[in-house]
Amino acid sequence: MSAALIDRRTFIRSTFAAAAALAVSARAAAPAAAARPLRLGGPSFAKSDDPVELARWHRAAGYRAAYCPKVEIADAGRIRAVEAAFGEADVVIAEVGRWCNLLDPDPEKRKKNIATVTEGLALADAVGARCCVDIAGSFNPDIWYGPHPDNFTPRFFDAAVENARAIIDAAKPRRAKFCYEMMGWTMPESADRYLAMIKAVDRPAFGVHLDPCNLISSPEKFYNNTDVLNACFDKLAPWIVSCHAKDLAWEVEMNVHFKEVRPGLGKIDYGTYLRRLAALPDPPPLMLEHLKGEEEYATAAKHIRETGQALGLTFERGA
Repeated sequence: MSAALIDRRTFIRSTFAAAAALAVSARAAAPAAAARPLRLGGPSFAKSDDPVELARWHRAAGYRAAYCPKVEIADAGRIRAVEAAFGEADVVIAEVGRWCNLLDPDPEKRKKNIATVTEGLALADAVGARCCVDIAGSFNPDIWYGPHPDNFTPRFFDAAVENARAIIDAAKPRRAKFCYEMMGWTMPESADRYLAMIKAVDRPAFGVHLDPCNLISSPEKFYNNTDVLNACFDKLAPWIVSCHAKDLAWEVEMNVHFKEVRPGLGKIDYGTYLRRLAALPDPPPLMLEHLKGEEEYATAAKHIRETGQALGLTFERGA
């Protein structure tokens, strides 16, 4: 075994040991007064696609983070304009979403989807977004994000690792990360699985996109979602680059049915979520999603701010 390989393995072990120590330290300091300001964001309802107006709309809405505006990778002028406008307004572009099936059973579709996500990562890097995000995929031939019995097999894990490496190696990002969004019926479905993927992918440009609601797949996790949240921050904190904000309610039927609802109408422990985010050295953007219109987003943002402020936390100011 070469000395270089030994050194590399030693480096990886020491890096993860240091990250674990940092996570434990952050958890202990979570309620402290030295918490950092949070950045809340959501989708745009602006009536203009001008980058300056888009950035101003986010500030007027009280947001200091945004989803990436529509822009093509070939449009270098608009990319520069978007980055400049949002940078001037101090509105962080949280993510470029590329929602497609990277493990589609059809080889041609899978190849096309990998190219789409690779382009998305290149765009995220060019425009100054924190990350490009997709799910790892599914072997389901009919629903791109759907369940499949082989989604929890070594074959799935290895294919997801291979895809992440290929996307990162092709795009060669200098600042943006590539992330898999957590899912309840597709890897990574837990903090431990995500940590295993980080180790296996072994690329500095592979990050974590945190969506706690997507991890709640059983009554035990629903009732103990505080533990789920703490596990995510304890194990993944150094790699988290963007987060989603929504809530979960249990609709009681003859079988288990969790439903996404507006923050404040469900049972997710937002106190813990916000405290742990604010304890990070550079809190990632917290992006509202899956709501029904501008008014509902504004109500959700108000609830999250009030929850944080009641705990002594602060938010980067909007307008």
